[in-house]
Amino acid sequence: MSALVEEDHRDSASSLAESASLPGSPSDSASYASAFEREKSIRSVQYDSESLSSRLTPPPDFFDPNYDTDITWLEDDSPYPEVRSAVANYDDPSMPVNTLRAWVLGIFWAIIIPGVNEFYYFRYPSLMVTGIVAQLVSFPMGRAWARWMPSVKIFGVSLNPGLFTIKEHVLITIMGGVGAQAAYATEIIAVQRVWYKQNFNFAYQWMLVMSTQLIGFSVGGLARRLLVAPASMIWPNTLVLCALFNTLHSQSYAGIGTHSGLSRERFFTYAFVSAAVWYIVPGYLFQALSVFTWVCWLAPDNVKINSLFGYHSGMGFSLLSFDWNQIAFIGSPLATPWWAEANVIAGFLIFYWFLAPVIYFTNTWHSQFMPISALGPFDNQGKPYDLTRILNPDKTFNHQAYKDYSPLFLSATFAISYGLAFASITATIVHAVLYFRKPIMVHLHRSLGEQPDVHAQLMAKYPQVPEWWYSCILAVTFVFACLCIKLFPTQMTIWALVVALLIALIYIVPVGMILAVTNRQVGLNVITELIIGYMLPGRPVAMMMFKTWGYITMSQAMIFTSDFKLGHYMKIPPRPMFWAQIVATVIAGTVQLGVENWMFSNIPQICSTAQKDISGFTCPNTEVFATASVVFGVVGPSLQFSQNQLYYPLLFFFIVGAVCPLITWLLAQRYPDSWLNYVNFPLMFTGVGLIPPASAVNYVPWAIIGFLFQYVIRRRHFPFWAKYNYVLSAALDAGTAISTILVYFILQYPKNGQIGENTVQRWWGNTVYKNTADWRAAPLRMVPEGEHFGPDNW
Repeated sequence: MSALVEEDHRDSASSLAESASLPGSPSDSASYASAFEREKSIRSVQYDSESLSSRLTPPPDFFDPNYDTDITWLEDDSPYPEVRSAVANYDDPSMPVNTLRAWVLGIFWAIIIPGVNEFYYFRYPSLMVTGIVAQLVSFPMGRAWARWMPSVKIFGVSLNPGLFTIKEHVLITIMGGVGAQAAYATEIIAVQRVWYKQNFNFAYQWMLVMSTQLIGFSVGGLARRLLVAPASMIWPNTLVLCALFNTLHSQSYAGIGTHSGLSRERFFTYAFVSAAVWYIVPGYLFQALSVFTWVCWLAPDNVKINSLFGYHSGMGFSLLSFDWNQIAFIGSPLATPWWAEANVIAGFLIFYWFLAPVIYFTNTWHSQFMPISALGPFDNQGKPYDLTRILNPDKTFNHQAYKDYSPLFLSATFAISYGLAFASITATIVHAVLYFRKPIMVHLHRSLGEQPDVHAQLMAKYPQVPEWWYSCILAVTFVFACLCIKLFPTQMTIWALVVALLIALIYIVPVGMILAVTNRQVGLNVITELIIGYMLPGRPVAMMMFKTWGYITMSQAMIFTSDFKLGHYMKIPPRPMFWAQIVATVIAGTVQLGVENWMFSNIPQICSTAQKDISGFTCPNTEVFATASVVFGVVGPSLQFSQNQLYYPLLFFFIVGAVCPLITWLLAQRYPDSWLNYVNFPLMFTGVGLIPPASAVNYVPWAIIGFLFQYVIRRRHFPFWAKYNYVLSAALDAGTAISTILVYFILQYPKNGQIGENTVQRWWGNTVYKNTADWRAAPLRMVPEGEHFGPDNW
């Protein structure tokens, strides 16, 4: 919809029409002289039907599930109601963004958040400080800077450029969040030190981290024409951040209809405080509300009931959870479009609530001797697989010891997760060829200014980042990767590196387009493990490196591209954005390496079971990573998935993944206006890819709330939804994140979690869900003492 922008002490609005002239001209300077002196507001205005019909923009000639076909829209706003409800359709090019204040605060968060996350990554229970913390806390920091910092210049750079602007805030948040997660390559370094006794120098570590982090950045930058500029690439998760930015800076925006009721600022405050206070209940005082397996409480020792209704190792028919951390574990249900959520929950119902129980209760793959859902492998006595028994002292594979011990067995849900990972790989390619070929061809030949979207046209006014900048980053980081391979005994090869990067390059556009439309990402971790397991068997370090360059290159590209889109929506000039991301990534990776090296040098017995009763630095995530390196890099997939092996049938999921999108596409050609257009098999296969460790507690309440807000309220109370939906999502995320940190540091971290050990931690509400067969992960059938299940020879 169109809107007028009003600012106090301004003669003209900064809309698309006003921004047609580049900043710097005399008229432009006069127009924007006081552009950032007051917070802006944007009001809906009414148009008659004649003016509406004269400004219609034709819909795309390919099916777009998010396209708004019911509401008439104008050229100066987005055709997507989700975008209209969260993003302002104007720009102020004179607003400061690339300031000393933004860089100081951004670098501050690029040091603090990655360092804290790296430190606690090796601890259990762990802690994850997300970018939303930087988004919230940097707001009062920026305001305080504007109020108290002197207005002087240092070497020509203003120390205090005036009021803290929304664009500075966005740049700071991006710098704080781009490297917030522990770099995947630090896992390689930790596994090398602990499991394979390899401790290479800091140069190797730094080049490894920079190559794995920044190759993805360069690839994402090269793909931005297809993944950022088109209006159809809405990136739903960024809309939550946009809503929070605009709410904090007192900007109202968008929507069609009457917007009465609480202001967004007040609504956010109420929801934020409520979420923060409420989390204390399921997060500490009454934890059974988080793991609400009420049926299991009634029959705690009945294995069948616990297998069906449990959340920890069962199917989760209990349905409910009252903990936003659990509900939003796979992503906020208020950010994902309902049609995408419907695909995910359909996949969940088919593969986990139907296929998994069928496999389990028919004892397929001997699954009844294990819990129905478990993350790790088991041996033929139903015990967790002891990988040390099949390794030589130099950590290579001992085939005879493997034959003397046991083959690997997987729980029913774990086996299905491998099959679905295989299916998603082929389904993604086929889906992209069938559904994305038209938009890809359109956008490849369309410049940013030619996009029929107000945000793209506004961003076209800024100097763009040249392609050769990204190419230079790619070349430098590729050299870093080659040096890691050639100068150190990693057993990796350069040709394998090229294969890994080619896998990422092939999948970046189809995976990115699916993520940008559905808010769900197809992972390449399993397929990269499978490929390297066959290509270079018996090389665990090479396996970890190949997986990281193949999987994390694509994953990092998605993180950077999402930030590109956030900057696109918030009108951040592309070149300052480029350098902010580069500098923040380098700083974050270096800080994480420094923290990791300090920990391994100063924390005694780190990553050992002895740490459980000392400081908790048992490295559970690193152990999972090391296990994967043994399973795929040492034992290899040939002993699990090749012909005549137990899990060979799972390879047929590759065929299933290729055929399913083709069938629905052919049917949609026959019935072009049917619901078949909304069926998305890559989403169906990969949407449940987090099971395990996720379970029904993370899917069923997610789908219920998603249906309520993204379907019922959106259809029946659209003005309310447009005004509050994304603000509510941001408030719930932010309130829960802040409360999680406070509960952890105040009530759980001190005294190594022993506060309330004999009081609140022991009462019924915090123990009832643990005293069940579900929590004990009890199998349906026990192996008699001295016997085993499965084949006698392997």
